[in-house]
Amino acid sequence: MGHNENYYDRATVYNSTLAYFKGDELAANVWVDKYCLRSKANEYMELTPVDMFKRLAKAFSAMEYKYGGYNALTYDDVYKLLADFKYVIPGGSILNGVGNDNSLTSLGNCFVIGNSSDSYGGIFLSDEEQAQLMKRRAGVGHDISHLRPRGSAVNNAAISSTGAVSFMHRFSNTTLEVSQGGRRGALMLTMSVDHPDIIDFIKSKVDRSKVTGANISVKVTNEFMRGVVDNKPGRNIEVWHELVKQARDTAEPGILFWDTVRSSSIPSLYGAEWHETSTNPCGEIPLCPYDSCRLMSINLYSFVEEPFTVGAHVNYDLLYDVAYKAQRLMDDLIDLEEAKIDAILNKILNGKDDMESSYREYNLWLKIKSKLIKGRRTGLSGIGLADLLAALGITYGSEDSVKITELVYKTIAMGSYASSIDMAQERGHFDIWSYETEKDSPFINKVLNELKKSVNENVFELYKKYGRRNISNLTIPPSGSISILAGISSGIEPVYMLTYKRRRRAVETNDNKGTVLIKDDNGDVWEEFIVYHKPLKDFFNHTSVNHNEFLEFINSKGFEKQTPYYKATAYEIDPFMRVKIQAAAQKWVDHSISSTINLKSDVTEETVANIYKEAWLAGCKGITVYRDGSRTGILVSKEDNKNKFEQHDAPKRPKELKCDIHSIKSMGKGWLVIVGLYDNKPYEVFAVINETDLQFKRTTGRIIKEKKGKYDLYFDDFETVLRDITKESPDEENMMTRLISTSLRHGADIKFIVEQLYKSTGDVTSFCKAIARTLVVYTNGNLKAVSKCENCGSTNISNSGGCITCLDCGHSKCL
Repeated sequence: MGHNENYYDRATVYNSTLAYFKGDELAANVWVDKYCLRSKANEYMELTPVDMFKRLAKAFSAMEYKYGGYNALTYDDVYKLLADFKYVIPGGSILNGVGNDNSLTSLGNCFVIGNSSDSYGGIFLSDEEQAQLMKRRAGVGHDISHLRPRGSAVNNAAISSTGAVSFMHRFSNTTLEVSQGGRRGALMLTMSVDHPDIIDFIKSKVDRSKVTGANISVKVTNEFMRGVVDNKPGRNIEVWHELVKQARDTAEPGILFWDTVRSSSIPSLYGAEWHETSTNPCGEIPLCPYDSCRLMSINLYSFVEEPFTVGAHVNYDLLYDVAYKAQRLMDDLIDLEEAKIDAILNKILNGKDDMESSYREYNLWLKIKSKLIKGRRTGLSGIGLADLLAALGITYGSEDSVKITELVYKTIAMGSYASSIDMAQERGHFDIWSYETEKDSPFINKVLNELKKSVNENVFELYKKYGRRNISNLTIPPSGSISILAGISSGIEPVYMLTYKRRRRAVETNDNKGTVLIKDDNGDVWEEFIVYHKPLKDFFNHTSVNHNEFLEFINSKGFEKQTPYYKATAYEIDPFMRVKIQAAAQKWVDHSISSTINLKSDVTEETVANIYKEAWLAGCKGITVYRDGSRTGILVSKEDNKNKFEQHDAPKRPKELKCDIHSIKSMGKGWLVIVGLYDNKPYEVFAVINETDLQFKRTTGRIIKEKKGKYDLYFDDFETVLRDITKESPDEENMMTRLISTSLRHGADIKFIVEQLYKSTGDVTSFCKAIARTLVVYTNGNLKAVSKCENCGSTNISNSGGCITCLDCGHSKCL
């Protein structure tokens, strides 16, 4: 117990919350550590999520009372929507911030900033604004397309610019440096495909130690995509091949089909001030500079009646009603956020910072407040689609699943837009609404036509007279943490895994029944147990499975075949059906969608390219892929069954070999790492000190052996780049690359070479690891990449819906 009856210690809160979640430790830890109300002294003030629901219902119902009207929601109405995460689940910033006067954070999940200046002052201002927002718990995106390319003239002592990509490191480092109460900030950096430095941007994360604090996406145009689809020769094909290669190898960059984003945008109709320039970190909200959005999701699984039976069906009337009411809560959030911003502004005015820095921060929040009030933008979503489909007995990835997906999100869109029009009549339209400006919007007319057919034949007249309350309403975010609380699948993603193993520290006794005890190298004992996807229990309860106990069922071999999730988990689904499902939802979402297509480790670049083309043709606004093994953390070799020891002679080296040219940094020096390719596989490696930090626009060439021990580097057009490339290498580093080359030439698997380089110690440790980070791109999935959770160090993670989620502690972040 704390200082009085209103404060609790963590153990008390955790035990109460664990009971609330019926023993689900992951959900209990997520809620206690992320969303439980705390005092300014960090004391716990709520016992279970029930207290949080009461806190939220009180704040929302106060807004409803303020506006009044026939449709106003009471405290009980709001509480029923929120209770037990059953119908409406606000985003994490809202769960944490609404009704919380002890922490001065924004309720916004998504922000975009940016100015058109590419001066140092403009760049540093963006960096500062990013930090100011992140310290208030915000995710931030901004575009760097306006920054001049490398080598451009500048009016300062530098003579020429270091290029747009060089500033990515600054923005990334700021993200890593700004703490958000135990969580890191999240950042999206975007660049237009037409920028001269676009290939450098695409390759900016080849070195896995660089730009680790940002997601990156390329904004591609219809013209670019038409050139790709038609295979028109030119630079666009070079850019495309690099984009596909890096997406396959490193899971970045993502693609944003920017002409699709802009052409379907309702806010863009209101002029240049509202033109989108970038997106939030997970890509589901394209925004203009200084606009923001708050997220709230509908739990789709709750709308299946008679789930997992032959009579299973979706209650679309109830879904419409909840979407209608949830849109009211979303609008209430605008007022609650305005109050938060006013408190932030007041704190800045009365703070101790110097006047100049205070002015910049104050001006930032004034710009955000202005956009907030003018547009009243909302981000209403539906999550748990995979469980809705399973409860209906429909396989995720089937044609039927595509049809249901479209119908579900159409229903949400209708409820949301009907509510926004009715609120305009009660509360007034958003400040800049104009019928003439948006009357020809294809999206608005599509939704209104559906409402006219089935809900209100006078909806067009009401819209024309009163307008809409919110400039844009809908999205689908990844929803990693809140899906854990609700026990459902995240976003529109398939279930990542039906079961997985978790460990917890234990004491070895005779009473450890039903668990597997494991003793680690330190002598600590751990219990290992199976965690299952929550709706599996509902499935079990609604079917006549021949097992006496549920745990016996999920531990039985091949149990998946007996469930509606069979062949419908993340890596089992046809990726092109994933695209169709995303496109079906996008038809009825006015913002965008965060969705990551999971691919098996042996997927080809051609398949990735075809997925991207199909997504563009289908009308998606963006697409991201994640190939199993494409993110490196701890490198673990797959088991090799070849036990026979053999020695091999190296094949004779041809006079000329194709090569890749990599620019890296190690030990404070610039290096060119040149990888010679034999049959498109690494055959030899050279490292040359790059004293002038020269960056090549062309990253492929040829190594020609002039005589024994003498090699020259040429570009593909035989323009000489470097003569005698081994001459400038220091002895130690030269010896290291010789040993690597010898191993490669004699048939050593590159995955083992990379693994050993990562383990290296001694004076050239950083050099070895820099070489490892370069060579890892040639492993082509033969290394199983297991990322560590930055919160607890666990490697038990899932990559789904644009999020990395730790399955042990629940920590999540955008990919």
